Amino acid sequence: MDKTKLFPIGEVSKLFHISVSSLRHYENVGLLTPEYVSPDSGYRYYGASQFEILNTIRYLRVLDLPLSEIEDFLKNRDIGRIEEKLRQQKEAVLQKRRELERIERKIDHRLNWLSDAQTVPLDTVTLIRTPACRIAWMDDAMKIDGSIDMEAPIRRLDRSDAEAVVFLGKVGLGISAEHLIEGKTRRYDGIFLMLDNEDIYNEDTLTLPEMQCVRLRFCGSHTEAPEHYDKLLAYIADHSMLINGFSREITLIDYGVTSDPEKFVTEICIPVSE
Repeated sequence: MDKTKLFPIGEVSKLFHISVSSLRHYENVGLLTPEYVSPDSGYRYYGASQFEILNTIRYLRVLDLPLSEIEDFLKNRDIGRIEEKLRQQKEAVLQKRRELERIERKIDHRLNWLSDAQTVPLDTVTLIRTPACRIAWMDDAMKIDGSIDMEAPIRRLDRSDAEAVVFLGKVGLGISAEHLIEGKTRRYDGIFLMLDNEDIYNEDTLTLPEMQCVRLRFCGSHTEAPEHYDKLLAYIADHSMLINGFSREITLIDYGVTSDPEKFVTEICIPVSE
């Protein structure tokens, strides 16, 4: 064979700005077989006729087409086939873009949440309106003496096959209106997951309407909550308000974002009417 008309693998690598390992990988998966392989050294050589194939591979890889799809096209090259593959790849790119935009919105939610958690005054009862929201609620009577006590209930909430709870909204605890009215605030009646609009959660959910709540934020986590419920219930009694819903207790800043317990922030909201 006249090797003067062939290009060694190293030269092809430089000409096409592609690594030697990638060329070898293309050979291994059957995309581009060298025109000649030296029986003595095992060195690979490519002919100019193979450059068009290599250009096609590079073009389709830039479009993020899987190697299996590229191989299928190279074995069955046809205008209609490449149009079909390009349309399929365009839809895959659009889907990926929609998913990235969804993740971007969730990042924005988390940034706003962290900013808000650090700016609202602590140990101050305020009357607010909470926006309508979607939650996943699970009845589960429990007492929280440490963070480990929440793990089992959280795992039971984590039943959606689409996304892990860690990627979803805020996990919170709730005390029923009946028990709040009776002053029974040392045990919880359920655990819930507050979902953003774009969250994918395949289990049953509840939609809570916009409502008026008394809110208190404090430095600490769920184990310090009971005394703060006492403050909220005293405020509600002093202002002759009626409790008309379960409490929403959410740790806004915890070990998930800081190792400093002095920076922990937990929020309690209790729906009321005047």
